[in-house]
Amino acid sequence: MNSLPVCKVRGISYSTFSAIDCFENGKAKIVEEGNPDFIWIRNGEVLKPEYQIIQSKDFKNRKMKVYNIHLEKYDRVIFCSDGATQVAMGSKEYPLGLERKGLIAIILHKLAQEPEISSKELSDFLIKQIQYIAPNRELKDDTSIVSIYCRDPRESLIFTGPPYHNEKDNFYAKTFMEFKGKKAISGGTTANIISRELNIPVVADLSTNSGKLPGLLKMEGVDLVTEGILTLTKTLEYLESGKTENNAAQTLMNFLLDSDVINFLVGAQMNKAHYDPNLPIEIEIRKNIIKQMAQVLEEKYLKKVNVQFI
Repeated sequence: MNSLPVCKVRGISYSTFSAIDCFENGKAKIVEEGNPDFIWIRNGEVLKPEYQIIQSKDFKNRKMKVYNIHLEKYDRVIFCSDGATQVAMGSKEYPLGLERKGLIAIILHKLAQEPEISSKELSDFLIKQIQYIAPNRELKDDTSIVSIYCRDPRESLIFTGPPYHNEKDNFYAKTFMEFKGKKAISGGTTANIISRELNIPVVADLSTNSGKLPGLLKMEGVDLVTEGILTLTKTLEYLESGKTENNAAQTLMNFLLDSDVINFLVGAQMNKAHYDPNLPIEIEIRKNIIKQMAQVLEEKYLKKVNVQFI
């Protein structure tokens, strides 16, 4: 609370922040100072939790609110800066700004339309709505939205590379197709193995050819099918840099980032189609690419990653 000094000219200052510490058992501790009160939604209703106040010893206008709450499945928690609630203040339509109640109305309407909207999509939507309300579509103040959605983890499985033992092709093909979450195949050889073992046709999606990278494939019951080594290498590059292009690697990257728990099923058999001593090791050895990708996903994107070599 004492982090910002008082302006010597105007004699005022504001120290504003919101922080939440969440645990997997649903407990959460929240501290806020200066920002609009956070919004806690459960079953379409806004909850009003109790809180304690801690007064700054040095600044009479600074008071920190401390909440200890218990979140439940499907709860939403939204934080914002006052740039969101004070937008368009002084205008004919919003003389006092959008206000917290106006922001709540927008949130509840959106959640009624899309109950399972992701946190990112909800935050992006709210920022766009606030900007739409602003005069000349220009935001004059910092406008931040943080959204939390309590839900089951999204889990995915990526199968890449032929299994080391050919006689286990059928077992791993069935294991892959029986997975309950989203499924992706990275590699034409891998896709052909599953196609052969389970009698599911695999066809090229000609609309996705980008020139530099092979396009996508289609297979019934599989959410995404891409080429292997080249696409994986480019996907790793995108994950590390954050810069993407419109191609199969970007599609695979989005698939990964939409998941919370990512499982890799990695065949240990060398693909002879890619064996070339002159190629860099990142291209030649699939296992190294997946290990690097798992590290980036865990450290940079905070995903839970499981890798099984078969």
